[in-house]
Amino acid sequence: MADYGECGEVEMSDEQKKEIAKWFLLNSPAGEIQYVAKDLRSVLSDENVFNEAASEAFPVYNKSHMICIEMPGTTGDVLVTSFNELDKNEYLDPGTANVAVVDHVKQVCTAVRPAADEELSSAYVEEFRCAMDTEILKYVSEAYPKGVCSVFCVNGKDAEGPGFDFEFAVVISAARHSPQNFCNGSWRSTWNIEFKDEIQMLEVRGILQVDAHYFEEGNVQLDAKHECKDSTIFQSPEDCAVSIANIIRHHETEYLTSLQASYTKLPDTTFKDLRRRLPVTRTLFPWHNTSQFSLSRDVTKELGIGK
Repeated sequence: MADYGECGEVEMSDEQKKEIAKWFLLNSPAGEIQYVAKDLRSVLSDENVFNEAASEAFPVYNKSHMICIEMPGTTGDVLVTSFNELDKNEYLDPGTANVAVVDHVKQVCTAVRPAADEELSSAYVEEFRCAMDTEILKYVSEAYPKGVCSVFCVNGKDAEGPGFDFEFAVVISAARHSPQNFCNGSWRSTWNIEFKDEIQMLEVRGILQVDAHYFEEGNVQLDAKHECKDSTIFQSPEDCAVSIANIIRHHETEYLTSLQASYTKLPDTTFKDLRRRLPVTRTLFPWHNTSQFSLSRDVTKELGIGK
């Protein structure tokens, strides 16, 4: 509960300060949480409150923005998501069979260990996962200049052969941070693929999110989200991978095209809707014959000058 100080000003409790600080951190635009954290530390002037807020907000932010962190001593990076989280600060990279220990607040990998057998998929599931990972990587390298991707088994990883269901999560994350040019942005898409053996079908659900922030002499943000569904038949690992990659390519290209079209039409649609359709006089301005208007003539007439 807030207290009142000697001057009658409301004094917030440490818990209230922490919750407000968390809100600012969690709502930081893509790639800007460290800048927000630096300012919050200065404003709060309380290391305990700041550290509590940061320790709770950074893990949520990192996972929701699916940040990519370099693993020291290896040739790979690890995506920080809820799909590959083994512990509160351990994340599996199935491509290298390593587990990264992450410092969420500093957004760095502090250690790497080999994944245990029980943390990895069975040989049967891994065959499908590897094939899909290869095809998705081809697509991402073509479509996103700075994109990273990974395929995680989120259900049924112990399936030993046909007759079992399992589920993958395909994660694509691409970010472009250019604070020196006053703009940052990110693309995040997650695709859940359910392999249903009984009906020999793959059901696909996708969530696409686009964030952009432009802040040169202003503050303009874009936060767009799109969901879609699709399906394909259960085939060999290689054929399944090609089909899924084509489905993802189709939906993401279609969504990107729709975004581009909507912003191309922005000046003729949305911006016009923000303006008053008619002036206060309820009469359209005759742009085709502006000569009939003369400010000096109207003023002279109104004031009776020259009579």
